[in-house]
Amino acid sequence: MPTDLDVQRLLREGCLTHVEHHDTLSSTNDRAREIARQVPTDETALVIADEQTAGRGRGANRWWTGAGSLACSLVFDPAVQGIRRQHFPLISLATAVAIVEAVRQVVPAGTLGLHWPNDVFAGGRKLAGILVEALPDGKHVLGFGLNVNNRVSAAPDELRQRATSIADLTGGDYLRTEILLKVLGQLWPNLGQLAANAAEMARRADRACLQHGRTLTIESGDRRVEGVCQKIADDGALVLQTGRGEEKFYSGVLIHACE
Repeated sequence: MPTDLDVQRLLREGCLTHVEHHDTLSSTNDRAREIARQVPTDETALVIADEQTAGRGRGANRWWTGAGSLACSLVFDPAVQGIRRQHFPLISLATAVAIVEAVRQVVPAGTLGLHWPNDVFAGGRKLAGILVEALPDGKHVLGFGLNVNNRVSAAPDELRQRATSIADLTGGDYLRTEILLKVLGQLWPNLGQLAANAAEMARRADRACLQHGRTLTIESGDRRVEGVCQKIADDGALVLQTGRGEEKFYSGVLIHACE
């Protein structure tokens, strides 16, 4: 069956040295971790799967990979990109901004932006998720799932009211190679800015954030905290106004968000 993923074009135009395309994988992040042992530090590899049988999200979450979606994992060394170790946690935000900027090129005006720390939402529903994993040798696996041509009507029942896709938003179908190149075309400059001016990258994430003024509940360590989102700080932290005053969170899982 023909595919709309053009590996050779991705190699030519995507600033990549190695691309794998699989019909089915358990997880692109797991496969990326395997090939990271063979990829030289100064090279970048991309793993793509049409279907994931055990796609992973943040924490215990699982990612639905519907037919026509993009499931990708990028292997790279942020230090080679010039990104300082203290700024590694902002990689997921830089990626979320890249996806927002890429999708804006094809989706008509509407509510599109990011949710700290690693999601992209459109029209109040989840469009993309990001999972970044650091490896012992310093390389990182940057995984992201983006709903492109998959229709939410085919999603599991529990996701139909919470997810969306580019096809659902526009009524059209898209070449996934084109969408992926748009994401990569935004991602590499964003990582460059993260290396050169991390605070400005964080401010761009704050401008794209849809959570301002919302009451959020976050699990961070052994704490469960509720507060009103104030902003994403220049160091990438989520700032909440809580019962203790203004608090900053550098990691955590959002378990509830309401208007």
